[in-house]
Amino acid sequence: MNTVDDTAVDPVCGMNVTPSESISRRYEGEDYFFCGQSCATKFDQDPSGVIAKRAEKDAKAQQADTHECCANHEHAGPKSASGGGAADEGAIYTCPMHPEVEQVGPGSCPICGMDLEPKFVSTDDQGDQEQYADMKRRFWVGVLLSVPLLVLAMGPMVGIETTKLVPPPYFGWLQLALATPVVFWCGWPLLVRGANSFRSFNLNMFSLIAVGSLAAYLFSVVVVVAPGVVPEAFYENEVPPLYFEAAAVIITLVLLGQVLELRARQQTGGAIRELMQLAPETAHRITASGGEEDISLSDVKHGDQLRIRPGEKVPVDAVVISGHSTVDESMLTGEPIPVKKAEEDNVTGGTINQSGALIVKATGVGGETVLSRIVQMVAEAQRSRAPIQKLVDVVARYFVPTVIVCSVLAFIGWAIWGPEPKLAHAFVAAVAVLIIACPCALGLATPMSVMVGVGRGAKEGVLIKNAEVLEVMENVDTVVVDKTGTLTEGHPEVTFIQPEDPFSSEKLLSIASAVENQSEHPLARAIVRKAKAEGVEILQAEHFDAMSGIGVSAKVEGQEVSIGSVKMLRDRSIEANEGLVKVANEKQATGATVVYIAVDGQVAGIVGISDPIKQSTPAALQTLHELGLKVIMLTGDAEPTARAVAQELGLDDFHSGVSPQDKHDFVKRLKEQGKSVAMAGDGINDAPALAAADVGLAMGTGTGVAIESAGVTLVGGDLRGIAAAATLSRKTMRNIRQNLFFAFVYNALGIPIAAGLLYPVFGVLLSPMIAAAAMSFSSVSVIGNALRLRGTDLSHS
Repeated sequence: MNTVDDTAVDPVCGMNVTPSESISRRYEGEDYFFCGQSCATKFDQDPSGVIAKRAEKDAKAQQADTHECCANHEHAGPKSASGGGAADEGAIYTCPMHPEVEQVGPGSCPICGMDLEPKFVSTDDQGDQEQYADMKRRFWVGVLLSVPLLVLAMGPMVGIETTKLVPPPYFGWLQLALATPVVFWCGWPLLVRGANSFRSFNLNMFSLIAVGSLAAYLFSVVVVVAPGVVPEAFYENEVPPLYFEAAAVIITLVLLGQVLELRARQQTGGAIRELMQLAPETAHRITASGGEEDISLSDVKHGDQLRIRPGEKVPVDAVVISGHSTVDESMLTGEPIPVKKAEEDNVTGGTINQSGALIVKATGVGGETVLSRIVQMVAEAQRSRAPIQKLVDVVARYFVPTVIVCSVLAFIGWAIWGPEPKLAHAFVAAVAVLIIACPCALGLATPMSVMVGVGRGAKEGVLIKNAEVLEVMENVDTVVVDKTGTLTEGHPEVTFIQPEDPFSSEKLLSIASAVENQSEHPLARAIVRKAKAEGVEILQAEHFDAMSGIGVSAKVEGQEVSIGSVKMLRDRSIEANEGLVKVANEKQATGATVVYIAVDGQVAGIVGISDPIKQSTPAALQTLHELGLKVIMLTGDAEPTARAVAQELGLDDFHSGVSPQDKHDFVKRLKEQGKSVAMAGDGINDAPALAAADVGLAMGTGTGVAIESAGVTLVGGDLRGIAAAATLSRKTMRNIRQNLFFAFVYNALGIPIAAGLLYPVFGVLLSPMIAAAAMSFSSVSVIGNALRLRGTDLSHS
């Protein structure tokens, strides 16, 4: 193994060596590190200090912590979505274009030279603000010094006799004095990135900036210090040819692009910071003595009992153990209607308690909360790269060397065939080629659109796991949906009761609820809820038995009670009269699930249970069809019920009685047929199909397993999110292609013009200064185009 210092460079690829995230998290007992490019090289020291800093940080956290719960070492909650804010000591920074590059603290990417970003977003974005302020300060100093340079250099073109203002002997020295701070202080971060690119042979836009500006500056210094080396034929008004203003303005314009880029990135993180600020700063914890204490959100532990007063925000994910209230969950669902909460109901951190006081028990704290998971998911997605970025990477790899060759050829061509003074013309053309070809716009085209698009989706409750999902979602032509909880509310309710003599509706409900009270099945809970709502006495049941897939049975008041499907009746040789069967079939045809109740071997009646279709479902399906998507429903429900729902909603196809394995296999068959499939579901049983689909769409109201298996989480929990995701993907990918078009066309046209292609016909030469302005304008156009996504309408394409 190699021994390296703090500025170690991998000998294989030339990258700065930093531990990968997985290794740096497992620092205890580890004594080796890998290059970020996954090269075979190992190092037996910590070149970036990640381990030492993390160990020190954890030691401090342990000393300050007086609790023994393992949750102490989890994330600090929404205020720091991953345990490290942008300004935290030891915070990990990464490159948006090359996520394999990581280091402690801010810096620049050794591959592309772009500013590194905090891996985890924090409301305390002091580090980002300082970087933005520093770059802005350098830019304004550059402006103040470049303006006099422009007047001195360009004055004669507009009738200003600069030689009368500054005598020729001092003319060059004054320009040197003005340009030097611009190049070597204002532009120092750019020059460092350029130098690093040549050192590691990862040539990028900063390679061209450094070469072009230094060439213009050093040529001018030679002319000032030793004017005799330049023939008098090159002089104009007794002044030798100087390009200080080109070097200074190049640096200043590139700094302008950097300032705009940093500002744009701060704006794209606005949606995340807004989400993070939804959580309150403190919580009211109930003490063992029954009192109350205010504690920091980061001090809340699993099992803590918290009091939430009317008008306060819910601090963490919790379950209500006392009290009744309504809670505004619009931050999750987008729906303005408050949701009633009582004992055993779940509440989510960041939502607003409205009408009553609640006592809750914390079930999800720190990074486990829904809000923190949303923040982390969005932050990771904003840094991810779409597959289309691979095209950009390949182009950039060969682009910079090609540009340098073009610059050299332009110099040679002008030096041989150009007009007098040939050397001056050759130099101007060579520098202009280097400057105008800076692939800033090319580097920004994809990541800027992805960052803005993901942020826009987050505001609409569409959480994109990574950029690849955006690109794949654009091509989806088939959407497979679950019924319960996706098309329907997922909360079945009893809609009718049909007793047989001698039973009354009340007696039938009392007997059924006695048995179903011991079951956790959603249909059973619906019967129990109905009994409670009607004030019916729930009797005691004994010898409860669940018959897999067909029903349940128990003894109630000495009578044998069986509840289940028609199959249960057949298995027990129980006959239902034709009239009752006819009613049951009619109810099933309307989408209801019918449950038969038998007492001592005789049918006592039926109960119909319906899961109402979400109000938003019909309009969302219409939008999906307008987008050209085929919608297929898969459900474990009976065929008559499934058919009724499919006909009511106008679905393209449906399949009933399917198991989780059936759903998975169905999605695979569609893909084998050449379909691009998106699967939407909310339950654990949907997870295999979600993972198998090209794009998995998890309802945010569903289980954590489903959410983890999906590429997109729809916080609102309805199909409108699918339509929004499809629209977002199409508009984002369209935006990326527009940006790439701007970048490629700009370079394709700019390089020949800078090289002097128009000079023989029109006598037009592009000065390095104008080339720098054009280069910055291309970056600004890409950033501006990407930011248009922030205001895009996701209701249609």
